[in-house]
Amino acid sequence: MAQVTQVTRVTDVADVSDAAGPVEAKPRWRGALHALTFPAVLVAGLFLVALGPTVAARVSSAIYVLTSASLFGVSGWYHRATVRPRTGEALRRADHANIYLIIAGTYTPFAVLALSGGARILLLAIIWGGAVAGVVFRVVWIGAPRWLYTSLYVALGWTAVFFLPQLLPGAGVLSSVLVFGGGILYSLGGLVYGLRRPDPSPRWFGFHEVFHAFTVAAYISQFAGVALLVARS
Repeated sequence: MAQVTQVTRVTDVADVSDAAGPVEAKPRWRGALHALTFPAVLVAGLFLVALGPTVAARVSSAIYVLTSASLFGVSGWYHRATVRPRTGEALRRADHANIYLIIAGTYTPFAVLALSGGARILLLAIIWGGAVAGVVFRVVWIGAPRWLYTSLYVALGWTAVFFLPQLLPGAGVLSSVLVFGGGILYSLGGLVYGLRRPDPSPRWFGFHEVFHAFTVAAYISQFAGVALLVARS
């Protein structure tokens, strides 16, 4: 009996309020979208890396795929698995930290393949420096206010606007539109996550599932943009 009490369903603690309080029951679809996306990311990612025409394209694509797979794999595991509380807490920290890594991972092919010289180095330094700082922030301060860490995700994700004049010629219009469109979808998902609205079906498909749906749609859009960039590199 004592052993049973030490085991908890991750989804019972995955998205509780930042303040101490009662644990909410979670929708049954919690984490399903990310869990289903994970194998698709692996398969599509392998093709993306294999089809890269240059070493730079393959390496930068591999970084993008690894950060993507980490995000969806850890998120699916965290939100759906049955694990001990200590493991669940570690997965929660990794899940939140991975958002910073996929932002940097998505930027990497664009910085490497669409930029050159000082602009390339500056963007990589900013995005990966911000990602490392964000990972430390979420791992150390997992109880940070929701509005704070969500705002930081969005701010880091829109770093590209400062490099738009250099990115457009190097990446091409269509690839840039797909990536920026994905950024808008990610931002809308962040707004849903921060506001906890809309919450269509708390039993089956709540606000967190709406947030995950936006992230999957955003990822598809940005993956297409990265694939176009790699193909023309």
